[in-house]
Amino acid sequence: MKDVVALGELLIDFAPVSADEAGYPTLKAQPGGAPGNFLAALQSYGCSTALIGKVGDDAFGHLLVGTLQGLGIGTEGIVTDPAVFTTLAFVTLDATGNRSFSFARKPGADTCLRTEEINYTLLDDCKVFHFGTLSLTGEPAREATQAAVAYAKKQGKLISFDPNLRKPLWPDEAAAKAQIEWGLHQADIVKISDEEIDFLWGLTPEAGAQKLLKEYGVRLVYATLGPKGSHFANQNGCGEVPSPTGLHVIDTTGAGDIFGGSAMSQFLRLGKAPETLTVDEMAAVTRFACCAASLSTQTHGGINSVVPEAEVRKVL
Repeated sequence: MKDVVALGELLIDFAPVSADEAGYPTLKAQPGGAPGNFLAALQSYGCSTALIGKVGDDAFGHLLVGTLQGLGIGTEGIVTDPAVFTTLAFVTLDATGNRSFSFARKPGADTCLRTEEINYTLLDDCKVFHFGTLSLTGEPAREATQAAVAYAKKQGKLISFDPNLRKPLWPDEAAAKAQIEWGLHQADIVKISDEEIDFLWGLTPEAGAQKLLKEYGVRLVYATLGPKGSHFANQNGCGEVPSPTGLHVIDTTGAGDIFGGSAMSQFLRLGKAPETLTVDEMAAVTRFACCAASLSTQTHGGINSVVPEAEVRKVL
């Protein structure tokens, strides 16, 4: 049985490593995609995982599948399609390492996953099913995602959700809000950023977390605060954990996904229902996740930036 199965995008992040006199960047190709980053952290920290998604039958698609296999992430749910190209994301970094994205995705392979291509056996055989919103930005992947969520819920699986808002991929903000709201209503565990809470409701992270618990039926919330750390909450209480200081940030790509996967790995070790975690247990889970995510920003990329657990423990 897999601990966690995720559905969604597997793509190539092109990150700038230098620039010429005119400002044109030299780019380095990195394996990425939020679900892939999420699972890479889980796999690195002792969990068994698999991904459901689609890549092109091209060089990048084969590289990505090989990368997951090398990490031990199950790839039996990944479809290779010769009719579409593997999705590409071009990353722009500011002086503090914060990133923005431009996507070559009209369509990209990840948007073309069809309902009949889902490997439902993986959903039968897992503890947690995870998804985000990039697979909800268009059809047929949206219908496939909705079908997978419905199936997993029917099988009694824990549902994990990350809004992972990327505004350029939506036709307008109303469409983004509608799909994020749908995802939040499905979830037991949510990792959401302070910026996403503000985008949805104009609330503080603390108020947003309480809204999710009381109005959406979410059982455990992590509201990340960028470099400041993360707020956490369930029915037993809430709190905040700071990120480690003094690190040299190079690239924040994938840090939120790595936070989510790291937190999930520690949550699963406890063997408890999400709503039964004590404040101390949530704080310990969140502290580990903040450290893992922060350490990942010291190098480029998402999947490849997950640091070994021993390094995280050393910082802790």
